[in-house]
Amino acid sequence: MVNGSEKKKLRNRIMKKENQQKNEKIFSVSDYIKIVNQGLKTFRSKIMGEVSEVSFGPTGHVYFTLKDEKDESIIKCVIWRSRYDIYSIKLEEGIKIIATGYPEIYAPWGKLSFISEVIEHAGEGTLKKEYEKLKERLTKEGLFEEVKKRPIPKYPQKVGIITSKQGAVLADFLNNLGRFGFKIKMIDSRVEGQAAVADLLSSIKTFKKRDIDVLVIIRGGGSLESMMAFNNEILVREVTDFPVPVIAGIGHHKDMPLVALAADVSVSTPTAATNLLNESWKQSILFLERYERNIFSSYQDVLGNIHSEISQSLNTIREAGSLIVNKYKMIENELKISFQNFKNGLSNVNFNLDNSLNKSLSGFQSLLLTVNQQLEHSEKVITLCSPERQLGLGYSIARSNGKIIRRTENIKIGENIDLRVINGTIISEVKNINKINKKNDKRKIRC
Repeated sequence: MVNGSEKKKLRNRIMKKENQQKNEKIFSVSDYIKIVNQGLKTFRSKIMGEVSEVSFGPTGHVYFTLKDEKDESIIKCVIWRSRYDIYSIKLEEGIKIIATGYPEIYAPWGKLSFISEVIEHAGEGTLKKEYEKLKERLTKEGLFEEVKKRPIPKYPQKVGIITSKQGAVLADFLNNLGRFGFKIKMIDSRVEGQAAVADLLSSIKTFKKRDIDVLVIIRGGGSLESMMAFNNEILVREVTDFPVPVIAGIGHHKDMPLVALAADVSVSTPTAATNLLNESWKQSILFLERYERNIFSSYQDVLGNIHSEISQSLNTIREAGSLIVNKYKMIENELKISFQNFKNGLSNVNFNLDNSLNKSLSGFQSLLLTVNQQLEHSEKVITLCSPERQLGLGYSIARSNGKIIRRTENIKIGENIDLRVINGTIISEVKNINKINKKNDKRKIRC
């Protein structure tokens, strides 16, 4: 907007320049129009009026007239197609709008037109009506359904922010964002009124090409008019189609902006948006602290048990040590007694050694004589009982299958018997076996 003092200064500069040009230089028509248009751009303003005489050019530009309701004054206006398409307002006769732009002379015709950069509905009643119509249509399409909402990723780090650098919103957001290693990428955008639509669309398209985990769109509260950019259909669809979850923190107006309805999560303040980003990180810290407490508690229990076991072991060692010491003392005393007894025994042995030696020698001689006599007797008995001697006396040794036959039960009729005599062996066959009655047989064999 240009105030009165600025307009006066501008007119004075133009008049001064015109006077200089009259005296110094002659302009062509086109050059003069260029100079005038440069000056006219400083008259950027908002104009409210009723739309009439709407026509569409072959390239899509829209030409229309704004008419004053009071005195029927009119001004010719034009809005380029690239601008017209983003505002989702259908220009038709009879609607009341506010156009933001600047005047310009069209050189080929010499006609003054108002170049509209922004158009918006005028009047809160009209804005409310258009808001409800668009909300109903997009709701029927399913753009706001809960099933389409994506959860905020756990432990987000790369965060994209769209907001204005001006004001306290950005500062509030950054001050409340936890120190969890967030990597912030921010795009400065207008967020006030219909003029912000172009900036917001450009920012979203830029973030589509960047590597982020979540997109945050924030601004403070405001009236329905100030929130109009966030009720733009194209912007709503861009938010719905964004490749990562979107958090909208764009005020707490009773008529929730459509962008907030389309976002995956909607909150009323920038601080609430930071709480969403901080939540999973804070939970992880709580989990870690809990695990830390559990680990320390477990170690304390283990150390307590070990301390108890060590104390018991020390007591056991002390008891065992006392027992060993007592045993040692007992053994020591017994050894002392034994050594003393041994010493006394040695003295007695030394005293009796000579007598014992004489007695031992005498006994040993007597023993040798007795043993010699017994050996001679044993030699005679062995000779008399020798098997070879018995064979020589006419006896024989009967064997069957290499075993000596001692009883009649050891042989059967028909088996062969080997009879060993003094000078050989006789092989014979058993024809008959006669058993001897033990009661009548009183013979004894002696060697």
